[in-house]
Amino acid sequence: MACNLQTSFLPALKFPAEATLDKRRGNALVVCSVASAADSIMTASTPTGSAVVVRPRPLSRREVETSERKMTGTTGKFGRFGGKFVPETLMTCLSKLEAEFNLVLHDPEFQEELATALRDYVGRETPLYFAQRLTDHYKNESGCGPEIYLKREDLNHGGAHKINNAIAQAMIAKRMGRTSIVAATGAGQHGVATAAACAKLSLKCTIVMGTLDMERQASNVLLMKLLGAEVKSVDGNFKNATSEAIREWVGNLETNYFLIGTAVGPHPCPSMVREFQSIIGKETRRQAMERWGRKPDVLVACVGSGSNALGLFHEFIADEDVRMIGVEAAGFGLESGKHSATLAKGEVGVYHGAMSYLLQDEEGQIVGPHSIGVGMEYPGVSPELSFLKETGRVESYSVTDQEAVDAYQLLCRLEGIFPALEASHALAFLDKLCPTLPDGGKVVVNCSGRGDKDAPTVFRLTQGSSPGDNKRHPVSP
Repeated sequence: MACNLQTSFLPALKFPAEATLDKRRGNALVVCSVASAADSIMTASTPTGSAVVVRPRPLSRREVETSERKMTGTTGKFGRFGGKFVPETLMTCLSKLEAEFNLVLHDPEFQEELATALRDYVGRETPLYFAQRLTDHYKNESGCGPEIYLKREDLNHGGAHKINNAIAQAMIAKRMGRTSIVAATGAGQHGVATAAACAKLSLKCTIVMGTLDMERQASNVLLMKLLGAEVKSVDGNFKNATSEAIREWVGNLETNYFLIGTAVGPHPCPSMVREFQSIIGKETRRQAMERWGRKPDVLVACVGSGSNALGLFHEFIADEDVRMIGVEAAGFGLESGKHSATLAKGEVGVYHGAMSYLLQDEEGQIVGPHSIGVGMEYPGVSPELSFLKETGRVESYSVTDQEAVDAYQLLCRLEGIFPALEASHALAFLDKLCPTLPDGGKVVVNCSGRGDKDAPTVFRLTQGSSPGDNKRHPVSP
């Protein structure tokens, strides 16, 4: 890297719920040197209040329209969430990125190139698959129940939804003259997608990954290396890898491009990721109209930090008759302290350059997340999802590690599909959701990734048992 980075810990700041903050800079967090820029993004955290009850209050049409206006501005603010809490040294870089992003959104040549890549390289559109046996499994004694459809993002090149965003941002990086891509990954799906996009576009690629995650996702580490990426290890998990990737990026802003894979970070990063993932929901709307002539009744997606959930949800935000359910990782239980349920148990703070719900203690220090789904282990969440949860537009629930493992097995046995353990959290919630829905209701679950990477973990925990039988080895701390 071009410079040595010294750790710069800033005091936690208390912000009441009604506080208004500088939309551009977050003045209390500004530091003066590139050396401390990365660390100021990574360490700032601000506790406030208590967790909000997750049961939503539906938005009125006027509130929906107001919310949409708030989320489409140029400040990157979603209500009180989001923004740019970064040092002045990064403002120019982020402003250039925002300008390029706004340009490509209206550039026919770029859009045509992206559409071609999504079709011929990524393999879009992905099917909206009717899960007949899973549907039958959840019917009641009278033979009634909702119809369950899977949005098959697991069939994308690379095995997950991550490639939708990775290929688009890699194209932007090349347009901006950047030659080196830096990315952080947890489950490895974003790492594989980024490495593949860089190979296609002849860009140098560095993937940062926590040592704990490298052990659990060894197959994806191998794939990244085969695709030509340098894989750097850092002690810890995804949050630690993200911090190190930011340091790597800041080390040379002229040649490096930080290709973020989820809808967090300073503006315009969350909006970019959501925009490039929104193709999931756009396809779902069109496919639903073709299949049954109307919109889905319920959308379900797992929520780690937010990219696949927003990808499915964003198209339907203004459709008040469509329920949107985000399912977080309860880990060993919400009261165990070992979970990743940020929307359910988090408080508002600033982390990695933006305001959102965070897992933090009374001192404002980040609490380490836990989930058997490695890609869900992040202490923050998308600022846009934070806003949608706070306004009640998105419902937030959680399932445990054990429930996710059971759902993984169930889909394997009933449909012959290996879901990622992250997506298995969304599938697990069907056990609670389906009995509450009317006969014939249409439920779309985002199957956001393939579960080949998780097969060793699931088999080790279950030793080949069926969900619910007495041979199952429970997941435990």
